[in-house]
Amino acid sequence: MTRESEGIQQVADAGPRVLAVSSSGGHWEQLMLLRDSFDGCDVQYAATLAGLGERSGVGATHIVPDFNATRPFRTMMGLLGVARVVWAARPNVVISTGAAPGLIALVVGKVLGARTIWIDSVANVERLSLSGRIAGRIADLWLTQWRHLARPAGPVYHGAVL
Repeated sequence: MTRESEGIQQVADAGPRVLAVSSSGGHWEQLMLLRDSFDGCDVQYAATLAGLGERSGVGATHIVPDFNATRPFRTMMGLLGVARVVWAARPNVVISTGAAPGLIALVVGKVLGARTIWIDSVANVERLSLSGRIAGRIADLWLTQWRHLARPAGPVYHGAVL
């Protein structure tokens, strides 16, 4: 086997490149509950708070800006920061449990050809989050953690992570 073919085989053996993105707090906790689902994948994490990855035992984590729709300038800066992380990670799959930074990661990932998965937060009991409603338009897999929020056109319910 040549050195080049060994390198290609190592990349193939690593499995899909997954970028798992969430805001801090409950979104991050739910994402961490999904860690075992990523076995066999080359996973990179992105969060809105420095040190979360290390404290959670997943190692170094990309830091993305935290933002929401109420602050347009901060949202634009956040969009650029998230796009930079997704571009650098070059994932095959982008998965998020929310909120706005995860939504932007899905959009950028989709543009780059990645498959996308949105899991709306378990905290959204009465209705889907704004980010979740938007994500439904672009996600390849759109999930809710509440059976009564599932609809034939999506989101789909397959249980809760908590």
